[in-house]
Amino acid sequence: MEYQQMSIELLTDAGNAPLDLLYNADPSVEAVADYLKRGECFVGKVDDEVAGVYVLLPTRPFTVELVNVAVEWKFQGRGYGKQLVEHAVKQARERGYKTIEVGTGNCGMMQLALYQKCGFSMTHIDVDFFRRHYPAPIFENGMECRHMVRLSQDL
Repeated sequence: MEYQQMSIELLTDAGNAPLDLLYNADPSVEAVADYLKRGECFVGKVDDEVAGVYVLLPTRPFTVELVNVAVEWKFQGRGYGKQLVEHAVKQARERGYKTIEVGTGNCGMMQLALYQKCGFSMTHIDVDFFRRHYPAPIFENGMECRHMVRLSQDL
C-alpha cells in the first residue's frame, strides 16, 4: 500500500511546536523546552495535519543529535518515521555536520530497527540514563526503559 509523501518544514516559531507530540516521545517538559530553545524543530504534515516532528540539536563541533522523533499514532506504520529520519540526515549534511547521533530507549525495538535501516550504527549504551534523568519509570513494550542506546552515522 502506498502512502502520501509527508511535507516537512522547519518551524520558525518554537512557540508553535506540537508539544503534545513532542511529549509523547519525551515526557520531560524541561528537556523538551531546553532542546526547542537550542535546536531546530521540523514538523511533518500530511494534508495540512501534523503527522510527525523531530528536532536537530547541535552538540559538539561538527556533530548534531537527532532528538524527539515522533509520529502521531494514526500515522504510524506508514513510513513517515523513516521519512523524518531521512530528512534529518539530509538536513544535517546540508548544514555541514560530519556526524549525526541519535539515542533511544533499550526497549524501543521499532526505533532501534528504524535507525539502523536509515544507516545508523550502535556506538554505546548509557547505562541507567532514564533512571538518572527522569523522575518516574518509563515503560515500553512491557519493559522498563532504563538504558539509552546511542547510535551515530558519519555524513
